[in-house]
Amino acid sequence: MKSTFPLFLYLLMCIPFLTQAQNTTVQSPDGRLQVEVLLQNGQPQYRVSYAGESILENSPLGLKTNLIDFSSNLTLEGSKQSKIDQTYSQEKIKRSQVHYQANELECTFVNKDKKVLQVVFRVSNNDIAFRYQLPEQGDPRALVVEQEMTGFNFPQQAKGFLTPQSKSMVGFARTKPSYEEGYQVEQDIAAKSAHGLGYTFPGLFRVGSHWALISETGVRGLYCGSHLNDPTADGTYTIAFPDITENNGFGSTGAAIGVPGTTPWRTITVGKGLKPIVETTIPYDVVEPLYEPSIKYAYGKGTWSWIMWQDQSMKYEDQVTYIDLAAQLGYQFILIDALWDKNIGYPRMEELIRYAASKNVGVFLWYNSNGTVNDAPQTPLNKMNTAIARKKEMQWMKQNGVKGIKVDFFGGDKQETMRLYEDILSDANDYGLMVVFHGATLPRGWERMFPNYVGSEAVLASENLMFSQHSNDREAFSATLHPFIRNAVGSMEFGGVVLNKRYNRTNNGGNYRKTTDAFQLATSVLFQNPVQFFALAPNNLQDAPAFAIDFMKQVPTTWDDTRFLDGYPGKYSVLARQHGANWYVAGVNAQAEPVNLKLSLPMFSGKEVIFYGDNQDGSSYTKKVKVAKNGELKVTIQPQGGIVVVGK
Repeated sequence: MKSTFPLFLYLLMCIPFLTQAQNTTVQSPDGRLQVEVLLQNGQPQYRVSYAGESILENSPLGLKTNLIDFSSNLTLEGSKQSKIDQTYSQEKIKRSQVHYQANELECTFVNKDKKVLQVVFRVSNNDIAFRYQLPEQGDPRALVVEQEMTGFNFPQQAKGFLTPQSKSMVGFARTKPSYEEGYQVEQDIAAKSAHGLGYTFPGLFRVGSHWALISETGVRGLYCGSHLNDPTADGTYTIAFPDITENNGFGSTGAAIGVPGTTPWRTITVGKGLKPIVETTIPYDVVEPLYEPSIKYAYGKGTWSWIMWQDQSMKYEDQVTYIDLAAQLGYQFILIDALWDKNIGYPRMEELIRYAASKNVGVFLWYNSNGTVNDAPQTPLNKMNTAIARKKEMQWMKQNGVKGIKVDFFGGDKQETMRLYEDILSDANDYGLMVVFHGATLPRGWERMFPNYVGSEAVLASENLMFSQHSNDREAFSATLHPFIRNAVGSMEFGGVVLNKRYNRTNNGGNYRKTTDAFQLATSVLFQNPVQFFALAPNNLQDAPAFAIDFMKQVPTTWDDTRFLDGYPGKYSVLARQHGANWYVAGVNAQAEPVNLKLSLPMFSGKEVIFYGDNQDGSSYTKKVKVAKNGELKVTIQPQGGIVVVGK
């Protein structure tokens, strides 16, 4: 009997699902930013466009675990969309009140063994965050993510502003990687990294007339930290896990994950200009606090002797001098750096803490993070890497009124190391201690996740200005990058504002500063961190301009709003930040010629403001100026110089 079943239907049924293309789309609330998720030959992908311009071409998604493969032979079983509308307060970031609105797309993929992988995208007006979810689905319940297929496929004309991932177990006392490599700008999209290990988060890319900033957030002890592999020939950067040699070879390079479980968020900030890049809050928008603060933490400014007076200053008398300096400046803190336990000792440190308290100055103490993962000899050692020693030490600190700790020399992003960060933070909160990390990884949403976290270095910070003249030669160049890249995604404990001309105790030897005083004042606003240990020295009360000292007494460290005004990474940068009723406008210039700008400052329309700037000879000055009724102010930023405008 002849079949009457239509031939074309029969042929469609016979075509394997692997050749079918499936897709779904989600847009930002304003409709300009779009993510399309698709399946090509069983492989999940996504692409991104903004205002019709391609930002990311077809880019891979998926995971490979030790037991389940979620990278190929997948079907898109379904998707659903929802809206997110949240507000939150956060004192420690670039804006104190945040209203986050996004459209969420949840895609459900199924592999050939009927195992489920969900990919969740949240798309706000200039930001994308996405992560993987492994829902409960029977055994296996414990997996190791060995590879993320996640990639970012940029068009060929894109340019990168990137810092290379360091080799591990190299550098001082085998402490790298410590996120202290320099930046290369305007790189071709397929350029290989200096060490062949890819690039560190965050990565900034110029795509035609648009910009994109790539990073990650929400990393804690449940996953490893990641970076970007070297790109393929077509400009695709994929997620790279830590190198096996990190952490002295101890710990897995992948991530152990329980089911149900989620990965950290990958983030993409996109804009027609640089304003969305500088002002983004996406690292904090998609995370939640992990615990309640044990006390009300107070932020502010501090002094530290090490940057100018070095290890030799870790003695009682010198620290008294710096406590007195903090008191004279009206600062809340002093940071007492490495070797205090040997050179001052615990009994006299208790006495020193009491002296500081009598001057209304709180004490931060330095600690080595480890005793097993590198050769850094500085003490206190073996106080932070085990729970028993850590809690005993923190109990002593609480009894004596210590306000916080600076923990140094981590080196690496393995899950084992991420657990140590989390354990230190959690235990410190139990004892009312704030935490700063140095020689450390990029913070990934930690300002909101950990209430007592107050900053990380993760940058070529002020210590390198003391170590090398080359860093001084590039100081202005580096400063113009940070608002667009490193500081755009997390607090940055730089330890700057140097008013010495030379990097030594007597201000007459060592490396010399090329930037102006006004430049240095500007960085106190340009660089964002809720607790700032500035590089001021006691002699600056006599040899620095009085207006500079007065400014440093008044400048805040927390902000209610941040606005990008003008700039280009590697050339110049101008921001405005608000603290209460006051606005601070700060700009720096790394170019060989002056920059003449017409700034739009509606907050100052028709008002008199205080202006700090530079003469052509590099000397700095201050004066009062009147802003036009339309809010426009013409300014000139000298080479290696800066400006600051302060008003209400």
